[in-house]
Amino acid sequence: MFISRLVAPIVTLFLCLGEGNVVEALTASAFAAYPFDYIIVGGGTAGLVVANRLSANPNIKVGVLEAGASGLDDPIIYTPGKVGWAVGTSYDWNFETIEQPVLNDRKLGWSRGKALGGSSAINFYVWMRGNKPDYDAWANLGNAGWDFDSMIPYFKKPEHFHEPSPTDATNFKLDYVTADHGSTGPINTCYSIQYGGSHQYWHDTLNNLGVPRRDTFGGSNWGVWTGLTSVNPNNRTRSYSASQYYLPFSYRTNLHVLTNAMVRKVVIQNVGGHQTATGVVFTHGGVDYTVNAASEVILSAGTVQSPQILELSGVGNPTVLSAAGIPLKVNSPKVGENLQDRIMTVMLYEIDPSVENQDPLQDPIELAELELEYNTNHTGLLTVLPTDFAYVPLHYFLNSTYVNYLRGLVTGTDDRTNNIKSKLNHTLDLGSMEFVFDPNQLFPLITPEPGKKYGTVFQMLQYPFSTGSIHIPAAVGGVSPTSDDHPIIDPKYYEGDGIVDMYTMAEAQKFADSIARESPLSSIIVQRVVPPEPAPGTETDWLQYVKDTTISDWHPIGTCAMGGTGGIADGVVDEKLKVYGVKRLRVVDASIIPVQISSHLQGTVYAIAEKGADMILQDYQCKRRRRRR
Repeated sequence: MFISRLVAPIVTLFLCLGEGNVVEALTASAFAAYPFDYIIVGGGTAGLVVANRLSANPNIKVGVLEAGASGLDDPIIYTPGKVGWAVGTSYDWNFETIEQPVLNDRKLGWSRGKALGGSSAINFYVWMRGNKPDYDAWANLGNAGWDFDSMIPYFKKPEHFHEPSPTDATNFKLDYVTADHGSTGPINTCYSIQYGGSHQYWHDTLNNLGVPRRDTFGGSNWGVWTGLTSVNPNNRTRSYSASQYYLPFSYRTNLHVLTNAMVRKVVIQNVGGHQTATGVVFTHGGVDYTVNAASEVILSAGTVQSPQILELSGVGNPTVLSAAGIPLKVNSPKVGENLQDRIMTVMLYEIDPSVENQDPLQDPIELAELELEYNTNHTGLLTVLPTDFAYVPLHYFLNSTYVNYLRGLVTGTDDRTNNIKSKLNHTLDLGSMEFVFDPNQLFPLITPEPGKKYGTVFQMLQYPFSTGSIHIPAAVGGVSPTSDDHPIIDPKYYEGDGIVDMYTMAEAQKFADSIARESPLSSIIVQRVVPPEPAPGTETDWLQYVKDTTISDWHPIGTCAMGGTGGIADGVVDEKLKVYGVKRLRVVDASIIPVQISSHLQGTVYAIAEKGADMILQDYQCKRRRRRR
């Protein structure tokens, strides 16, 4: 487990709340009775963006239902140096996959945020963007307006980029093109002002392996770089949807957020011969309520729970719904299907403690001193984050013969599979594999030995062939599941065409190990600890290591994907994010992504939410104009 939370002084955060006073939250009964135009299910990364943009119009009444607590004043959420501490706590849904056969029947933990801000409240602060072909693929599937060039305004809209000082840019090798970033958005992005001692070696080591240093926001993200973070540079706190899109605007009398409210289902009724979303059933304090939405219901519950709520509402595969005892409203066979998740393995190295001091966060006395420095000056080790990134094309670790062999293993012929197969190409300069180094043990691989210091090398596959599903469970004893029952998460890691992922990961694992063995990083490496060095005359069984240690990178997408030209046969929503077969119902979150991208998802989810909000507002204005005629 991650380091347990220690009691720390609560500091006054987010002094930007000068526009007005926070309106007292509605009670659950008052919320249910309020005449909302829009109900948003999920106050997470995307949901609060949509709520902000809609409620900017004082004539639009917006209600948000969030299952988690606030978390806004909790140091384990807003302190960069405590990254990962919220994972596994009450701020985490603590989902789990079913047993994965190829992974020795292991069940894998799936962390998803359960608080205002959702996963943006507990993620690793990474701010980046995928490759141009990643988004163009969405449009090529028939989803007009989702190509890279069309998305650029929405990539920029959430962001307020803070340029580093010229000195920091030189010293820490910070590469950026200001024009590629937004300058007026709610989410602050900046570079760290303090780095671990090993940071100085990262770029030169990758350069020595032939990976160039470059900026990565212009549509090509391969290379080595220092990561940009979603941090407010004024107080070095997490900048996320709850702190930036909601809190400064919570005074709005037309915006109401109810936390600790679990949504049961969307109310779908026959209106004028059409299945229509008219409201939501939710529970709060053990009491069920129904709240109506005059215009639309918007699902922003994420890749795990948006399909879950659709199925509980009667939208999905008839076989799944029948087994669960849920009456069918709309036959939508792709709900919960097309699950794609980035796949990760990690290795642990003992490193020279003279370069990287023993982790002070594990010493309560030192931690207290660091907290005092952080709370007083916004400086010190509690501002430090993992920022050593490299995205590497296949030709760095796979020869053309092996790539062709892997392509021959792919049996799927659908458009999405063909898109991924097109990226399985030895000649392309696409960031197919991500490598990260952090001078800490961020996963409990071993019990640390006193006096020793450890560093972690992460490896993450960007374009997985492994494709699974998320569905509600079957009824038990005639009792249907509810939203309290975790859905069945089956990523099918390395199954079917996913065998290509397993072989690719095994070969890339060798490259990950070569990073630690290349100078100058090798000068601080004492020895490899996990996996242990092989006996003399033998080699590490990387394929077995991949099977034994693969975990989720927690970037799942696709379970309510845009259908494109295939419509409801290939997806769940259209290019305007409207659910097929149901009027006045949309999905706005990572679940609508049809094909995985080469990037951490945070920046893209904000862009999806901004674009979704624009489309909702356009439809709202169109309806108002029609009424005036």
